Amino acid sequence: MEPSTDHADTRTGHVVVIGGGIAGLAAAHRLLGAGVAVTLLEATGRLGGKLRTGEIAGVPVDLGAESMLARRPEAVELARAVGLGELLQPPATANAAVWTRGELRPMPKGHVMGVPGDPAALAGLLSDEGLARIAREPELAPTEVGDDVAVGEYVAARLGREVVDRLVEPLLGGVYAGDAYRISMKAAVPNLFEAIRRHDSLLAGVRDIQAKAAARQPGGAVFTGIDGGVGRLPEAVADAVRAGGGEILLGTPVLGLTRPQGLTDTGGWRIRTGRRTLAADAVVLATPARSASALLAEESPAAAAELSAVEYASMALVTMAFRRSDTGVLPAASGFLVPPVDGHTIKASTFSTRKWGWLADAAPGLFVLRTSIGRYGEEEHLDRDDAELVEMSLRDLAEATGLAAKPVASEVTRWTAGLPQYPVGHQAWVVRVREAVAKLPGLRVCGAAYDGVGIPACVASARRAADEIIAMSTPARGAGRGAGE
Repeated sequence: MEPSTDHADTRTGHVVVIGGGIAGLAAAHRLLGAGVAVTLLEATGRLGGKLRTGEIAGVPVDLGAESMLARRPEAVELARAVGLGELLQPPATANAAVWTRGELRPMPKGHVMGVPGDPAALAGLLSDEGLARIAREPELAPTEVGDDVAVGEYVAARLGREVVDRLVEPLLGGVYAGDAYRISMKAAVPNLFEAIRRHDSLLAGVRDIQAKAAARQPGGAVFTGIDGGVGRLPEAVADAVRAGGGEILLGTPVLGLTRPQGLTDTGGWRIRTGRRTLAADAVVLATPARSASALLAEESPAAAAELSAVEYASMALVTMAFRRSDTGVLPAASGFLVPPVDGHTIKASTFSTRKWGWLADAAPGLFVLRTSIGRYGEEEHLDRDDAELVEMSLRDLAEATGLAAKPVASEVTRWTAGLPQYPVGHQAWVVRVREAVAKLPGLRVCGAAYDGVGIPACVASARRAADEIIAMSTPARGAGRGAGE
């Protein structure tokens, strides 16, 4: 532990990153690569935020995010930069299912976040009436979308509620733990939003997206994991930050963030912790929105007010290990999604041993799977104890798959206020926050609350914040504490 001091710790060209999730770590890594001195402060005793590895029955597993989008480059590039390139591993199978109307049904192909270009793509998942409703969509008058629209609201108006309730909702819920009828299309599915602005028909817009994707022929897996778990990524980034001379302090909540008199026009900052007060030329604020709001209350009431309004969903992951010989009834899939309309407790299950080859190799006699529980506005189950959540998961698994075995080990991981919600107008909100923050010399924000909740989006957000700091003369050129922008 650092000794407590009464004086400010000063450095030349020094940036303090507040928050040790993947966004904060990525920002620190980016800054160090530009030759900037960095101190990262994390309030808890663990780095990584929603990326976390653990063990069950002696086997390494992810207890948070388990994969990252491979066709977006930022997270993969970061993994390679910190020495994990050879450990990147696509899923062994990507054949998922949907548990709806009493059966496990294959996840359909040929859709954009559940929205089809052709009704036939959803045959078997939707009723005949639902498919017929989709087929009539080109006959409808164009729908005005304005500056933004909720995904579920728009799709239901064009294609009917059944496609939203049975497919769009569980797919979006798997990403945001949110309500499709509230989630911003512009923020969550931007390619679909742009397509509906160009086409009078939603089906035509989806076909346009699909044609352009086919022309690009990206190839390769859509998602990738890391041998040993995606939770290894923050550990590797932290190691690289330390190796590059960066300082990382755990168990160090920030109690105050101010610009002292005389430095208010030059980017100088004081960061007060319980251990000491640090001086910095610039600050990257990589915390959840409400924490950022509290820290900015004095220096930017406008940004603080905007940030305080962000809503978060809570969820729990129930990870279980079974004897592999007891799980022969499980379908040959990577897992399944569960539409809320069907009234079950779990919202999804991942058959981790089937999905990740490294996990199957690590424990040949075990079968690891996990369920997720909790959606925005439907979080009452999270007040139950761990044993109840395990039992509720087992009941749903038995009904969905016929699995009657009991796990040899289980682990419940609760992510309280873990996923920021992206309601209609989210991108306009991001603009307002960044405009307010930009009035503070030498301060930028990043993280899941802004440009996407996935790992690549968080890394991209961190890069943006770091690059804007680097562009400021003080940290980039080592001009000394208190130099101007």
